[in-house]
Amino acid sequence: MKFFVDFFPVLAFFVAYFIPQDRSQGIYWATAAAIAASIIQVTVVRLVRKKVEKMHIFTLLIILILGSATLLLQDKRFIMWKPTVVNWGFAVVFFASQYIGEKNIIKRMMEKNFTAPEYIWTPLNMSWVIFFLLMGIINLVVAFNFSEQTWVNFKMFGMLGLTIVFAIGQSVFLARHITIENSEDRTPTGK
Repeated sequence: MKFFVDFFPVLAFFVAYFIPQDRSQGIYWATAAAIAASIIQVTVVRLVRKKVEKMHIFTLLIILILGSATLLLQDKRFIMWKPTVVNWGFAVVFFASQYIGEKNIIKRMMEKNFTAPEYIWTPLNMSWVIFFLLMGIINLVVAFNFSEQTWVNFKMFGMLGLTIVFAIGQSVFLARHITIENSEDRTPTGK
């Protein structure tokens, strides 16, 4: 369910792109759909979970800014920059987490599920920084050197596919170093 919620705006963009008969307007319909889907996503998550992830807020702000510029100026280049801005934003946050706070982001996100040696967390976090930087670059290469439809397909399938392959690679790397925490084996604190 979380996967669907996280990718709802991307899915809305993709579906809306292929609805209009006039292909020249597809990118603008898709942009409007992504803006609406992002607003719905954040609103529903807020109502259901009472807390919205910072990632959703960040992507909402970026889609509002770049999506609005796309629609107002009728210039698709703004929306084509969105995946790069988001990925590079994540790269900055992951990199900064190495130096701000006691734990980097990867350790904060994953340590609840398993334990791993301390020396694993920094390379793991930095590999995500590099991945996000590369995804931003690849997006720009596809967006500005290939057709609009190729970019839309890459945005939907290529970026998702590359992320899944990278995450599987991370899992294989981690599997050699982790100890799974079983919540049933834990003794509740304070009792």
